[in-house]
Amino acid sequence: MVRAENGTLSGVLEGKKQYQVPLYQRVYSWGKRQLDQLWSDVVELGRVLGEDPKASHFIGSLVLASSPDFGAIGVNKFLVVDGQQRLTTLTLLLAALRDHLIETGDTDRANGIDAQYLINLFDSGKPLKVLPTQADRSAYAAVLHRSPQAGGEDAVGEAYRFFRSKIAAADDPDDPHDLEMLEAAVVRGLALVVVTAEPSDNAHRIFESLNNTGLRLTQSDLLKNYLFMRLSDRAERVYENIWLPLEKRLGSENLELLFWLDLVQRDERAKQADTYVGQQKRFETLRGIDEVEAEVVRIAELGDVLATILAPEGEKHPEIRRRLTRIRAWGSTTAYPVVMQILTRRAAGRAGDDEVVRALTYLESYFVRRVVIGRATANLNRTLLQAVGAISDSDAIDNALRDYLSRGRKYFATNLQVREAVTTIAFYWQGRGPQKKLILQWLEEAYRPKEIVGIDPKRLTIEHVLPQTLSASVRETFAEGFGADADIDYEHERLVHTLGNLTLSGYNSELSNRPFHEKREMLAQSGLFMNHEIAEHASWGAEEINARSCALAEKIIELWPGPDENIATGDDEPSALRSQIAGILAEIPAGRWTSYGDAAIVAGTWAQPLAAIVANHPMPNAWRVLQNGGTISPGFRWTEPGRSDDPRVILEKEGLRFDARGHADPARFMGAEELADAAGLDVDEDAITARRTKTLPQPKAGRRISVSDAQLEFFERVREYGRSNALTIKSWGKAGARNWYDVRIGDPRGLISLAVNSQKKLAHASFWIHDDKYLFNELLARRQALEAELGFDLEWDDKPGRKASSLGITRPGNFLAADQSQELVEWLVAKAETFAQVLPKFL
Repeated sequence: MVRAENGTLSGVLEGKKQYQVPLYQRVYSWGKRQLDQLWSDVVELGRVLGEDPKASHFIGSLVLASSPDFGAIGVNKFLVVDGQQRLTTLTLLLAALRDHLIETGDTDRANGIDAQYLINLFDSGKPLKVLPTQADRSAYAAVLHRSPQAGGEDAVGEAYRFFRSKIAAADDPDDPHDLEMLEAAVVRGLALVVVTAEPSDNAHRIFESLNNTGLRLTQSDLLKNYLFMRLSDRAERVYENIWLPLEKRLGSENLELLFWLDLVQRDERAKQADTYVGQQKRFETLRGIDEVEAEVVRIAELGDVLATILAPEGEKHPEIRRRLTRIRAWGSTTAYPVVMQILTRRAAGRAGDDEVVRALTYLESYFVRRVVIGRATANLNRTLLQAVGAISDSDAIDNALRDYLSRGRKYFATNLQVREAVTTIAFYWQGRGPQKKLILQWLEEAYRPKEIVGIDPKRLTIEHVLPQTLSASVRETFAEGFGADADIDYEHERLVHTLGNLTLSGYNSELSNRPFHEKREMLAQSGLFMNHEIAEHASWGAEEINARSCALAEKIIELWPGPDENIATGDDEPSALRSQIAGILAEIPAGRWTSYGDAAIVAGTWAQPLAAIVANHPMPNAWRVLQNGGTISPGFRWTEPGRSDDPRVILEKEGLRFDARGHADPARFMGAEELADAAGLDVDEDAITARRTKTLPQPKAGRRISVSDAQLEFFERVREYGRSNALTIKSWGKAGARNWYDVRIGDPRGLISLAVNSQKKLAHASFWIHDDKYLFNELLARRQALEAELGFDLEWDDKPGRKASSLGITRPGNFLAADQSQELVEWLVAKAETFAQVLPKFL
């Protein structure tokens, strides 16, 4: 016997209650996709609540059973049979909100959240209101008790850091009620059905029954079935003549997209996950078979529009086809609702071809200009979904779209902002890699309208004319453009990723870190006009880069029209940047640290302005941002009034170790790539792996060589020694500027990997298994025989949570030390040979 009631999270959590997740439940496992969806729903609901206090969003059911230790007095305890992932996540969100409120000075509201929704503060032992399954309890308790270990690298910690980041970024200092609406959305706006089983029911059997499901029908399957059930004896004819051709044109995978695009034309807030519910409500208003059939015809006609968006080559008008091809290549379905509205207007005879061309051009321009000023994705989804309603009833759709994009904080860059951004914004770090490449490709096409001659655009890559890594010769030439007191590393970092230093190339690896006089010859022979223009310069430094940036800015302004500057409003960029930095720093787990430079890479700014913002504004985890090398900045200060404790003491309590010289443990460093991934930012991976140049002294006084150059030189020696001395391994591939070198032995399941580490002063040889845990376990079962054959003990690393695994051997040694380098070369080649001789017998 069970009873079901409609409820909210406040009704579930308020009072003396505890919800225990049984051992048979899986551990907490929500990832970025589920967290993103929940956050999006909560933010949207908070906005709607401001207009309609009765608004709600249904999030599913919570199935409960009485706990075996349910008592007549004290805290009422329940077992969570189903819904534990949602319940755990929502309380982590509330804990993140509580901690943000504490750090920003609103302790009264924070204490209210604690007592109402998180902890039974007035009961013995202060039991938590939610008690996850055993494997998650320590991580969850660390968050709720605000211990130094809160926000670790487990799934619970990642969810907490996700919400800390999102809340920090969403907190508008000009809106005193935004976080109140967020709290209201979570505790009052999210609706759920609470199903409670009687004490006599078997909770485990209920759990098995709820989760014993097969393949689900898609939303489009359900909507199709709903329509055709109502067509009665016409169903077969309508299916053959209308629906089947539609499925053939689009493919079944795009039908759900079609239903959502249709729904969002009427309701900008409609999520793709809500497509079935939203469309079904509308279908219920259809009266009679004729109206149902007319609806199927209308959907099929809309399908023709979507087919044109997905396959623009079928469009007859050349300029519309060109613009649609570019929007398709841009790779963002976020644009589709607006494009659907534009093309539907044309199909209905309410917009001419020229009007459509201009509207599509404004949309393309909006995308391009946002990337140029470093705002590629900020509020993009919401902006474009709201655009549909803003232009739907307009007389001229092109003017309406431009007007809409010009108003408010929509980051439609003005001409002045474009001119300023090209010399200051690191273009290479903005948006997605393919999108940056497209902008450069479209600029090239503008100089030479015909197709790029002799080069397949798919093979083009973005090339830095001034190299990302300064070799000694390139540094010397680059420094000639500055005074004797200039910080050359800073000037290089400031310029190297700006638009003026970037071009396209079909032979990026050949150009690599060569000096300009060598690159110049290769660029002059390129099939690209922009490379010929670069090759006309005798040298390439700050003056040439800035001049080219300015010239490209004028080309961008000419090609892509901007907003109506009579109505455009300036954006509060410092406030936006502060919010973005706060969101990034909130993702640094306890016991980890990052540098000002790496955080700046992810934020799309420089280390100096980022450090100033962190020093002068409240920021989560500010004490976890250190100088290069892991030392605490002498200028670090707390923004909390009256606080003066030593940040090193705080970091050590969180589990971070420091050496005798005050350097943080390099193994706990969180680089730009990992930081961007944790923050969920749309930043190009190739760009963020280009770290701040690390330099070490050369044997000759006054000369410096980068670590990446030293790695390349070392593994080139490994390669040459292997080719000359190895008997078993016949193929030694080209070395790269990285800390490892791979050797293949003919088995696709794995390879020999040779690695060095200058920070830890270690060398490592291993057999790296790509994606075959069975093979790893099979070798581990024969460990004794394998190690006896090899002649040395192995380190076995199953790499839990990853597809890869490895077995290898490590020895101390610094490959940068002249007296150790050759010995390490010979040791690595010898170990690779041994692996190659023995492993095939066991594979």
